[in-house]
Order: sequence, then C-alpha cells, then structure tokens
Amino acid sequence: MKYDIIVIGGSAAGLIAAITSRKLYRDKKILVIKKLEKELVPCGIPYIFHTLGAVEKDYMGIEEKFKANNIDVLIDEVIDGNVKSKRVLTKGGKEFEYDKLIIATGSTPFVIPIPGRDLENVMTIPKNYKYLGNVHEKIKNAKNVIIIGGGFIGVEVADEIKKSGKNVTLIEARDYLLPASFDSDFGEIAKQEIEGDNVKVFLSTKVKEIVGNDKVEKVILENGEEIPADVVILATGYKPNTELAKKLGIKISEWGYIETDDYMRTSIKDVYAAGDCVQHKDYFTGKPSRLMLASAAVFDARIAASNLYKLKLLRTNKGSLNAYSTMIGSKAFAAAGITEAVAKEEGFDVIVGRAEVVDRHPGKFADASKIIMKLIFSKECGLLLGAQIVGGKSVGEIINIISLAIQKEVNVKDLLTMQIGTHPLLTAAPTVYPLSIAAEQALAQM
Repeated sequence: MKYDIIVIGGSAAGLIAAITSRKLYRDKKILVIKKLEKELVPCGIPYIFHTLGAVEKDYMGIEEKFKANNIDVLIDEVIDGNVKSKRVLTKGGKEFEYDKLIIATGSTPFVIPIPGRDLENVMTIPKNYKYLGNVHEKIKNAKNVIIIGGGFIGVEVADEIKKSGKNVTLIEARDYLLPASFDSDFGEIAKQEIEGDNVKVFLSTKVKEIVGNDKVEKVILENGEEIPADVVILATGYKPNTELAKKLGIKISEWGYIETDDYMRTSIKDVYAAGDCVQHKDYFTGKPSRLMLASAAVFDARIAASNLYKLKLLRTNKGSLNAYSTMIGSKAFAAAGITEAVAKEEGFDVIVGRAEVVDRHPGKFADASKIIMKLIFSKECGLLLGAQIVGGKSVGEIINIISLAIQKEVNVKDLLTMQIGTHPLLTAAPTVYPLSIAAEQALAQM
C-alpha cells in the first residue's frame, strides 16, 4: 500500500509532524506507524507517581486526534526499509511505499554500567505506559527509593515520590543539581528546595554497586556508605533511537543521533527526522547538543512537515535553545540559552545582571512569590545569551518571552527600555520589574 507521507513514531514529534502535514497538505494520504497503543505526555511522566496518581491520567489522547484528522494509524514497529524504492517494512510483516518519510523514533533511557543494574526493582523512566505502570506499582509497595541522577527527570521524580510518603534519596555525580540547564547558584537553590521536602541529596557522589539477592536491597556508594533500597530508579539520561536510521543508511552523528540540515532533511532524499533522535546544535556555539525536550521535538516536527514538498517555512534561528522549566517543591525553575559557566568555557566575555523582586505589588497578596532572576549578556555587544529564574508559576511564561528575546537578538538596552504591562495581581511592580532591574544592573558593568 502506498501513502504520500509516512510518519514513524507517535509521541510529541510524530503527533505534530502528522497533524501539521494534514493541515498543510489536505489531499495527501498520511500514515503514522507507532509501537505503543497509547502515548504519554512526556513532561507529565514524573507526576504519575503522586500528583496525577496513575499512568492513565497522563495519556496524550492522540488516537482521537489522528482519527479526527483523517490520519491512518498502525500499531506496529518499522524494522527495515529501502530508501531507493521508498518502502518500509514492519515487524508485523507489512510493507508500505511512501513519497515522504518522517522519522520520529524518539529516545530510550541510557543505563550507566553499574554492577547490579539488572536486579529486580532497578528501573528506568521510559515513555512506555506499560513499563511505567509496573514502576508505579513497585513504588507503591516500597519504603526506600533511591534515584540516581540529578537532572530534571531525577529531581522531578524524587520530588513526586517523596510526596507519597516514601524515604527518597537522590544521588548526583556532579557537584550541583540540574547541571545541564543551570549554574551552581541555582542548583543550590534547587537542592535547598528539594531537601526542604525531606529528600536526602548526595552531590559529587557516584554509586559503586547496587546489591541484592535477585531483588535490590541496597546501594553502595564509592565512599563505602550503604543506603537501603526497595526500588532504585536510574535517571541517568536518554539515548536516541537510531537503529532504523542506521539500517536505512542515513548519516548518523558522532554522538549517535540522526544528522539533518536546518529543514530536518536527512542525508537521504525525501527522508526527514524530528525529535529526540535528531542531532541538535547549540544556538550560540554551533556545537552538537544533547538536547531532548518535547518542546524542541514539536519545533522540529513543524519545520519538517512544513517543508516536505517545498521550502515554505524558512528557518531563521541558528540552532536549538535549551529553554526549560520545572517545579521543585513550591518553586518554579526555568532557564533558556547558555549558562554563565558554559559561556565562559566557550570564551565569551560576559556580564551578569540579577534581580530579586516579588511578583505581585504590593507583596502582601496571598499568592505573591519571590523571583530570583539571572541574565547573562555578552560584555562586548550586550547581547542576551541566557537566563535563569526561580519563583512562582509566572516564571514558566517569563522564560518563553526570554527565549524569544534571545532568538530575536535582544540586547541589554532593549530589555532596559522595553515597554511592559503590569498589574498588582499579575506581575511585579513596574518600578522593580525583574527584566528591567537585571538589565540595569548588567548595563552598569559595561
């Protein structure tokens, strides 16, 4: 059977690739081939352990969206194909011909080689609802839970599991939490926040061995300390699913990702890729990035789908911004662009502007929160390079505005003179608006 457009993968990138294709090419036959019957909201996975309370409450509901948009769906796995004859072959023995192919095969957890990692109740956090249902059941019956990895998945999962009354220990090899997106000063705030919820945190610490008789019983640290464990969760990052791409002869990067151009075209004509399986490049340095975010996957998918038949959506940004937000305890953390540490490592001469204000005015309102903001600028030209914020929930949208500001090459003077709208119930006072205050402080250093 022939389709005009075949999308392999059904999570965020696959969903948007198919839906965008349908909106732009109404006469095309579209097929999505995906391995799982039900897809999860990727960023919602940590919250199945307490706030949502069940895996089922995190279902994305994309099956209905595909049906409503006249997109065919096959629950199967593409295992091979021929790019010359433009065909793909599924595990179930079905063969399809395509005109355009979009690969959105995502990622799977990367398991570090710790002795004992194969013991029962040593688990990961994949985007697989059946597997995560099992993880959820194991944790419900556990008393002591250890999470290895202090990135955003590890921190969010630790925070959620602690809310259900478990003894939770978080172990990170680096010397502060959330090291991919934040500098150490914000990592320390994150540590204080999660420790305030009685999660025990080990920094600059590696696990020597996971020990047990068939089932995990404890974790032994490199310093010899032993910690009891009923469940161990490995939150040590993800690796791209590129086995199919390799079989098809698509060029793979040094780090194992699919290489694409700015329009998500692979090395094979009429084959595109989007999402976690794609090699992104840093916005400022141009170097390969291990960025894996649903927001980035959706961006990729829209670019790929929009340009399948001709370049109709021109890409003007230079690379991928690490725009990210999360909740730890009662505080929202957000970041975009490069950190101060990375900027200095890359040779940028930087200045930093800071602001600590209350996000309501006056600050006596019941929902008022303190905002701590850090803006990183190039000292040479005043260009905004990055930002880090912690505060109330408004932080989640402030970082999106900052992300756009970075893409539009806003400088310190632009932020200082930006025209803003404020209201006592919604924002900080105009006299102490955090972007203006941080920009003013930075400008004074130039």
